[in-house]
Amino acid sequence: MEPGNNTQNFKFLLLRFSEAPELQRLIFWIFLSMYLITMFGNQVIILAVCSDPQFHTPMYFFLSNLSFVDICLTSTTIPKMLMNIQTESKAITYEGCITQMYFYILFAALDDFLLTVMAYDRFVAICYPLHYMVIMSPRLCGRLCLVSWVVSAMYSLLHSLMVLRLSFCPDLEIPHFFCELYQVIQLASSDTFLNNMMIYLATFLLGVGPFAGIVYSYSKIVSCICRISSARGKSKAFSTCASHLSVVSLFYCTSLGLYLSSAATHSSHSNAIASVMYTVVTPMLNPFIYSLRNSNIKRAVKSFYLKPC
Repeated sequence: MEPGNNTQNFKFLLLRFSEAPELQRLIFWIFLSMYLITMFGNQVIILAVCSDPQFHTPMYFFLSNLSFVDICLTSTTIPKMLMNIQTESKAITYEGCITQMYFYILFAALDDFLLTVMAYDRFVAICYPLHYMVIMSPRLCGRLCLVSWVVSAMYSLLHSLMVLRLSFCPDLEIPHFFCELYQVIQLASSDTFLNNMMIYLATFLLGVGPFAGIVYSYSKIVSCICRISSARGKSKAFSTCASHLSVVSLFYCTSLGLYLSSAATHSSHSNAIASVMYTVVTPMLNPFIYSLRNSNIKRAVKSFYLKPC
């Protein structure tokens, strides 16, 4: 089947975690619970940052953007999976698959870029505290977010357009619970050399590049902290970036686990489990990491929900 020809009734079939009927309801409620927790936790962060003037700073501006992206990332995959379980269907249309793939790549790349920008923000805050508000001006913060969105959108669009040129047979089974780029490309009946080369190149540029930026920022942060004479000063400086460092570790550990799982095994079940860690568990835990380690956020959340009507 040529791409773009007669795609009206063209669809893919998304495999589930288990075909056992008795497990379907359990899987449904587990993922629904995780999705609702993710939505609630990240919305709390956004509302707390927007409602309290003390959070109108670069760090919390980037944090609210990260929470928004985490909501969007989870919403690209989980609702469709829940709907398929509820309707006892595996189908996703060709257009729906391409759309899901585009937004998944977009928000996953945005996560990566925002974490890099936040590492730079912490680098400036610790290494140049007296010039922090001058360097991290509202204009620079806005531009950093805008560039992250534009690059991520172009990156996602490029992959999606390259998939559109491929040919597929109808009713193919995707060994995943969503339309993951690599899994879809593997099912193509036409040549995928350019697609695979683009994946490897983009993974290096947009994966290694931001990670190198984070490592460089934290190497400078550690060097700066080591020069602080007082133990209290060192503790305070480290506490300002501990939450971000925890989120970065979780993000890259789950990402690395996903790619190692894909490379080491062809089991669709193993790949799907690894993807759950990246697309569901990480966005769910991020707001808790920032809230538990930040007394200001906890205080703002309490005041927001307990204030009189």
